[in-house]
Amino acid sequence: MVRLIFLATATVGFLTGCASEMMKSYLGKDITEVAMDRGAPDGYVDLPDGRRAFMWQENQSMVTPATTNYSSTAYGSYISGSAVTTGGYVSTWECTYTFIGQRNPRGSYTVVDFRKPSLQCE
Repeated sequence: MVRLIFLATATVGFLTGCASEMMKSYLGKDITEVAMDRGAPDGYVDLPDGRRAFMWQENQSMVTPATTNYSSTAYGSYISGSAVTTGGYVSTWECTYTFIGQRNPRGSYTVVDFRKPSLQCE
């Protein structure tokens, strides 16, 4: 079961691409570029060094389809069988994407760093 969950998570990551690579593409750009693509940030925190951390939260989910394995044995005209169904559930989790901005001369923030999201959010 754990292998199935890992495989499904890895497949989702492969299909959607690496979040860190997407985040890296914003380095050096104004934080408004991120907001134009992802919407307004869900919050921000002023850091002691004068930078600001902008956070976007996103709910993610994965559906594990139900599968049924059936086996049967024939005894003349009598057939005996059994079926086992596994899966058929939805997993959900929250991902936080944090971009670090440095105030620029225009009064906005330039993305200078980011926090790598958790593995399941990659």
